[in-house]
Amino acid sequence: MHVAIIGNGIAGVTAARWLRKLDDDVRITLISAETDYFFSRTALMYVYMGHQRMEDLMPYEPFFWEKNRIDLKRAYVERVHTGEQQLQFGDGTTMPYDKLVLATGSSWNKFGWPGQDLERVRGMVSAQDLEYLEDHTDEIKSAVIVGGGLIGIELAEMLHSRHIPVSLLIREGSYWSNALPPEESRMVSRHIKSHHIDLRENTELDTIHDDGNGAAGAITTKDGERIECQYVGLTAGVHPNIDFLRDAEGLELGRGIKVNNYLETSAPNVYAIGDCAEVREPKPGRRGVEAIWYTGRMMGETVAYNIMGRKVGYDPGIWFNSAKFLDLEYQVYGEVPAHGREGLASLYWEHPDGEKAVRINYEESDGTIKGFNLMGIRYRHEVCEKWIQDKKHVEDVLQDLGMANFDPEFYEEYEQDVVDLYNKQSGKSLQLKKKRGLSAVLNYIGFGKKGSRAFVRPEG
Repeated sequence: MHVAIIGNGIAGVTAARWLRKLDDDVRITLISAETDYFFSRTALMYVYMGHQRMEDLMPYEPFFWEKNRIDLKRAYVERVHTGEQQLQFGDGTTMPYDKLVLATGSSWNKFGWPGQDLERVRGMVSAQDLEYLEDHTDEIKSAVIVGGGLIGIELAEMLHSRHIPVSLLIREGSYWSNALPPEESRMVSRHIKSHHIDLRENTELDTIHDDGNGAAGAITTKDGERIECQYVGLTAGVHPNIDFLRDAEGLELGRGIKVNNYLETSAPNVYAIGDCAEVREPKPGRRGVEAIWYTGRMMGETVAYNIMGRKVGYDPGIWFNSAKFLDLEYQVYGEVPAHGREGLASLYWEHPDGEKAVRINYEESDGTIKGFNLMGIRYRHEVCEKWIQDKKHVEDVLQDLGMANFDPEFYEEYEQDVVDLYNKQSGKSLQLKKKRGLSAVLNYIGFGKKGSRAFVRPEG
């Protein structure tokens, strides 16, 4: 059996690795037009900032692929002929397949702005985007970034590291307010401004102006303000990279490539995983398209089992994410909606310095713990997840909150402050329990036990 995988990001590579783990004989071809070898996409920014080299971003040595009999092909797939089970490449050559995995990732958004196709206008998703920015850096005296979120602040930090003045335009009243609750969103805005990045809230791009040589020279906002710049970063979100599949026979597309719970598409012998996949019936609390590193990894493992005939339903578990806004760390576990919901209570503690916060969400009716949001403070993922899975009462969680602390030896602890705030608001007299050691924490979360979320298990 020959399995062709289009895309050598975390989803496609994980699929290839697990196919080899599950079967010694399956032929695997990993296809990408982006790079020769898999690299850590989330670390691209550190190459530009001089912290790492591009070769440092490769988790596997070049010999890994030959050793594991995973064929690499550097090529652009122009069309997928699902009826003939054949790929057509940009140079006119073709390749047959028995099973096909689409792991084509994301592309950055354009929204029809005048001037969006000028030179020195670019997103920041691919290795080519990084190379393009590097090639034009000497021409940039100042830059404008359009859109917030995680990519926007990363690009701002990259340019800021080269001492390039940056104006960051967001249409909301505070940073990433469609994902963060108001207090945390305002905290991020303050943090960005404190690093001397020109954050323009309630500001939208209208036009990108030509400098007379076919490149960006300035922008104007919808309020009519003109900002001179020699680079415009488009970071107003991403979308599944599926345009080349529009005429693929029998392949149903929505926002992404539609897949069922086994990651099968509507076309025979074709699967989709990672950023480009759209789950038809996502699990509660999850979205159909999730452009997240760890979901790509989980899908890659899951699809390998299904290709080999060992049925495994895709289950990403409880929502989590982590990121960094400059040097402000962020973690979220479980249900933390930006605008709350009816019946969801929220205990929010913020440090007087305005750069650390803990939010604990729970059901108002019965106290069941639902989610955690951390800013500038680290809590253990596995502990928070288990509390949510076990439907612990918020008061039990608060009394054992020290167990979640990730850095008790090196950083100040604020669990008592959080408990004191709850007592003040509720009239209770909860006491923080004596801290448990690491061995007790590992025992509590069942570290390494079969059936934990780290293991994918076939059905039956």
